[in-house]
Amino acid sequence: MKKPVYNRVLLKLSGESLMGDAGYGIDPKKLVEYAEEIESIHKLGVQVGVVIGGGNIYRGIDATAAGIKKVSGDYMGMLATVINGVALQNALEVRGIFTRLMSAITMEQIAEPYIRRRAVRHLEKNRVVIFAAGTGNPYFTTDTAAVLRGVEIEAEVILKATRVDGIYDADPERIKDANYFPVLTYRDVLEKNLRVMDMTAITLCQENALPIVVFNVNVSGNLQRVILGEHVGSIVTMDKVANAAETARVQ
Repeated sequence: MKKPVYNRVLLKLSGESLMGDAGYGIDPKKLVEYAEEIESIHKLGVQVGVVIGGGNIYRGIDATAAGIKKVSGDYMGMLATVINGVALQNALEVRGIFTRLMSAITMEQIAEPYIRRRAVRHLEKNRVVIFAAGTGNPYFTTDTAAVLRGVEIEAEVILKATRVDGIYDADPERIKDANYFPVLTYRDVLEKNLRVMDMTAITLCQENALPIVVFNVNVSGNLQRVILGEHVGSIVTMDKVANAAETARVQ
């Protein structure tokens, strides 16, 4: 049996992914599916950190359009990620997986306060750690929070879960002839203005040489395939040499 090519990962899930076919909230079926995907790599001994967005409940961008101040809207979005974190924690624990929910905003009755050393210790004890409330600061996306947590816990890769098969130069769900990129550098992503993650997140990955794998989480087994070294989705790394090495490593 193949062995994992990554020992510690940071999985980024969007809040919108939890909606399923609904237009709002959490689809219990999707929640179970994602819990099963995480369970499949947890059983392989992979240490898993998860950052989940809150767009299925509240988006700061929408709040600004509605007349709510940016800072207030961002804090409301952070609280939405806590709701999603509690839901994912429950879905994992009913499957017998020990978890810890850690929040960047103190709320002791619901989650542990985020402390880097404690988070690493939980991972070492094979607990899935769910990081909620973003960075705890407005003006930062959950993508940036995911990369920040990934750097802090010394994850080997950022796994960006999406609804499409990787990185394209346009939305493949709307544009059939969108170009697919199997491998890219951070510079490519920034220069081509590809919407993989926001600029802050990409730059932080670049500064810390932290690779990104973008894949379709809605294809059953894809998360495990990435972990086992199959070339699923798109890879973003430092340069073409690093890309070749990373691609070879996971094939």
